[in-house]
Amino acid sequence: MVTSSHTRARVSPHSDAQTLLQAGNEHVWLHASSSHALAVPTESKRIIVAGHGCMLTDIDGKEYIDGLAGLSLVNVGHGRHAIGAAMAAQAGTLAYASAADSTTLPALQLATLLADLTPGDLSTVFLCSGGSEAVESAIKIARQYQYLVGFPKRVKIIGRRGSLHGATYAAMSVSGTSQRNEPYHSPWMHGALHVAPPYCYRCDYRQTYPTCEVYCVEAIAQMIEHEGPHTIAAVIVEPISASGGVVIPPPEYLPRLRQICDQHGVLLIVDEVITGFGRTGKMFASEHWGLVGDIMTLAKGLSSGYAPIAATICRPHVVAPFASATGQRLSHLFTFGGQAVACAAALANIQIIQDEQLVEQAATMGAYLLEQLQGLRHHPTVGDIRGLGLLTAVELVKDRATKLPFAVDSAEVATLHAALVERGLLTRVTQVIMLSPPLCITRAEVDRIVEIIDCSLAVMERHYGYEERL
Repeated sequence: MVTSSHTRARVSPHSDAQTLLQAGNEHVWLHASSSHALAVPTESKRIIVAGHGCMLTDIDGKEYIDGLAGLSLVNVGHGRHAIGAAMAAQAGTLAYASAADSTTLPALQLATLLADLTPGDLSTVFLCSGGSEAVESAIKIARQYQYLVGFPKRVKIIGRRGSLHGATYAAMSVSGTSQRNEPYHSPWMHGALHVAPPYCYRCDYRQTYPTCEVYCVEAIAQMIEHEGPHTIAAVIVEPISASGGVVIPPPEYLPRLRQICDQHGVLLIVDEVITGFGRTGKMFASEHWGLVGDIMTLAKGLSSGYAPIAATICRPHVVAPFASATGQRLSHLFTFGGQAVACAAALANIQIIQDEQLVEQAATMGAYLLEQLQGLRHHPTVGDIRGLGLLTAVELVKDRATKLPFAVDSAEVATLHAALVERGLLTRVTQVIMLSPPLCITRAEVDRIVEIIDCSLAVMERHYGYEERL
């Protein structure tokens, strides 16, 4: 019999802050963190106990503006009782039915609504639990599609450097971030290839738009031709790469990519896990470029984080080879795909987005945020400011002339992050300060965000002597 070597503290919502922090430190392994992270003050971890709109409150009563909408997903804001009520009502009626041999009314309603909302003829919805699962599903569907239409060697997936498509095996394989390198060394999924992103501020080809003639998209065509079109199943892209630093492509990029994929019989997977449901000032970022992917992945803003849910949506020609008349079926399933309570949350969430015109709000407040952020250009460590809707970034540099970036684990980044948190702003600081607040944000909250960033940059620059370089 195995016995515990220490006495575990009993905790409840009414336990004091110290007891809860101790329990969390011992028993909760925060994602993407070291173990016992709550015990390390420099990691700025906290216990959040309440939220309303764009504001969060921690266990000590300190308030913060949620400048990242959780992880770019709480689109309708915190504290939406209507979503909780919808979930409770569905849980009291039916929480679960097997997605392998049945569906539920909320799942049917949600799939029908998504078919109506998404661009073009995207119409068949595979429901799952999170963005990684949605991407994993898209890759499996693309590969099996190519097999069924007579191209069994079409297994390669082309992604882009700087992208992040999820944390499951195939999703990590097609991602292009440092997450792929340490500590998960190769071998990755066979056939995962990568090209340069359309990152005009840091062009891999040392070109300048528009004289570059958008070579970065032509490089995808060259890779397809080099590898052999008969070996490529799909290209996967985020319309705007959030993890890559809010990289917004030139206007010609995505329409041309659509042409390239069509020319070579390659499926185009459009990953809108972050950019969907109003984030960029359109219901889906694809709409800014008139783009319709063969497969689209959705998550995050689908329920605004009130329940784990995601979707992989396909056009009719992708679904056709899987038709029952051919005797073929999709060799793929998830236990919690289309879970009824999660679907009810998504339906209530989308209703709020529509009723309160939050897509239009994101466009208006996003333009205002981007305008106000321009006032930060006087800082010597600000190299670029960009965004679309409420997805924006302030790029940090050691030197404007060379565009030398800060290391993610540098003392400067740590100091800046601490200063932001101390002043009441929660966001992500890497080589950029990323901002993707709830779509219900007000002008006063935008002003406060910019003020906090301005003050925090000044603190960091004074501490490390950057202000003397002006």
